[in-house]
Amino acid sequence: MIYVNAFLFCGFVCVLGQLILDYTKLTPGHVTSMFVCIGAFLDIFGIYDKIILWAGGGAMVPITSFGHSLIHGALAKASDFGFMGLAMGMFDLTSTGIIAAIIISFFLSLIFEPKD
Repeated sequence: MIYVNAFLFCGFVCVLGQLILDYTKLTPGHVTSMFVCIGAFLDIFGIYDKIILWAGGGAMVPITSFGHSLIHGALAKASDFGFMGLAMGMFDLTSTGIIAAIIISFFLSLIFEPKD
């Protein structure tokens, strides 16, 4: 059943994003930022953790999970180090993905030619 829940959650996020792109004048950058903020907002109130329990890995794949990871790490460090912990913990859980994206995009920029 967890596979069905994962499929339903990811499908819902994708359908919601596509509907926003089709029926509004928002760009993909706007939609991505909005989903990151939604994931962060849901994590602040502990809702995203319940979604992860329900959908499993399906809740860890969409872009909403990035917002969840940012806030989750920041709140964990804030409880240990106070206000400065917010900045310290924000990239703890997401640093691997960010570094991988930077390194991969650097090497791809060396291989491919940009369009005019």
